[in-house]
Amino acid sequence: MIRALAVVVPARDEERLIGGCLRAVHRAARHPQLAGLAVTAVVVADTCADGTETLARALGARTVQVVGAGAGASRALGTAYALDLLRAETPGLSAEEVWLAHTDADTQVPPCWLAHQLRHAAAGFAGILGTVRVGDWSAHPPGTADRFLRQYTAYRAQGREHPHVHGANLGLRADAYLAADGFPPLAEGEDVALVAALERGGHRLLRSDACPVLTSGRRDARARGGFGDLLLTLEPGRIAPVLGRT
Repeated sequence: MIRALAVVVPARDEERLIGGCLRAVHRAARHPQLAGLAVTAVVVADTCADGTETLARALGARTVQVVGAGAGASRALGTAYALDLLRAETPGLSAEEVWLAHTDADTQVPPCWLAHQLRHAAAGFAGILGTVRVGDWSAHPPGTADRFLRQYTAYRAQGREHPHVHGANLGLRADAYLAADGFPPLAEGEDVALVAALERGGHRLLRSDACPVLTSGRRDARARGGFGDLLLTLEPGRIAPVLGRT
C-alpha cells in the first residue's frame, strides 16, 4: 500500500513554465482517489538565473539548488531529497510504501495523472511508463506535428504497447527505483537507462498511453539530445529518426 507520494521536477531557467507545471501537479494531487494522501512536490533548480526557485516555493514546492548537474543528476538528487523528506515526515515508512512520480518543468500533467499511477501501483506494478502530447506546434514548420504523430503512434497499428520512455511521464515505486540504482548521472537518456535497469531486474512495468501529459514543443531544448532536439529532427526536409524508447 502506498502511504507517501512525491513528484520530482528538474528545472533550468523555467520561470515562464514552472507555474503551469506545479498548478497541474496540485490539481492531480486533489483527485478524489488520492483523498488522505499528501503529495510532496520537489523542484530541482539547476543553475537557474531567473525566478524559477522563488516561484516554485511560492507555489508550495520544496526546492533543491544545484549547479551544472544535468538532467540525470538533477532527477537523482531531487528523488533522494524527496525520499529523505518523506521518511522524516512519516516514521517507519518503507520504500515499498513510497511512490515517486516524475515530470518536467515544461510539462502539464492531467488531473488523472497521479490517480492513474497509484491505481496501477495497487495492482502490483512497480513502474508506469506514460506518453506525451505536444501542446503547441507553432514554433515548428507545418507538417512537423503530422510527422510526429504518425511515427509516435505507429505502435497502435501494430497492436503493441507503446515503446516510449519519458522522464516527463514516469512513475516508480521507491523500492524498485533504489534496486535499479536510480537515475544515472547522464546529460540525456537517464530515463531510458533507468527503465532498462528496471527491466533487467525483472520489475513489473506498465506501458500506458491512457493518461498522457502535455509537454512543450519549444525549439530551445534544455537537454541536448532530449525530446526537444528530437522534434527538430522531425521538421520537413530533415531525416527523421525512428521514434521509440524516447
